Amino acid sequence: MTTTKQPAGPEGENTTCAAQQDGPAKRTGAEEEETPQERVNRRWNEILQETRVTQTGVQILFGFLLSVAFTPLFRELETLDRAIYVTTVVLGAASTGTLIAPVSIHRFLSGQRMKDEVVETAGRLMMCGMVLLALTIGCTLLLILRFVVPGVFAELLAAAVMLWFGLCWYALPLYLRRRGERHSRATST
Repeated sequence: MTTTKQPAGPEGENTTCAAQQDGPAKRTGAEEEETPQERVNRRWNEILQETRVTQTGVQILFGFLLSVAFTPLFRELETLDRAIYVTTVVLGAASTGTLIAPVSIHRFLSGQRMKDEVVETAGRLMMCGMVLLALTIGCTLLLILRFVVPGVFAELLAAAVMLWFGLCWYALPLYLRRRGERHSRATST
């Protein structure tokens, strides 16, 4: 069941939006009220844009990773480097599949009146895909740095980049979300 189509309340009253009265929803302030259908459509369009950006990056990275195995230096890799490479390729394949999955889900479920479920599932797949992409990038960086930088410095640099990803991709958005929620609670009282 989708949340975009909700039954009318008592005496034919429409209950889909608290700000909605007998006519269209009142649109005031910096953040306009949106109907559930408008919200799910906006969220779907946002996911499509995010998917376009991440798919391009992960596909380029994955293509690069696949080509590495056919270079002359690949035969000279030590056991640990080969293990890092295999892990990186598997993570790249998993992130590619995860980030493309919303397209397949949309295609299979198009016209089934399940847009809410599709948007929710696609959003979760995008988050999972971003984690896999960050791990793929981190492992790729580690593999490359182990050739260029001597000693443990390669691992430290790769760890620092992964920490930066964690801060930019996860900690900052979560911090902004919590700050927004606190601001919303403060203004609603």
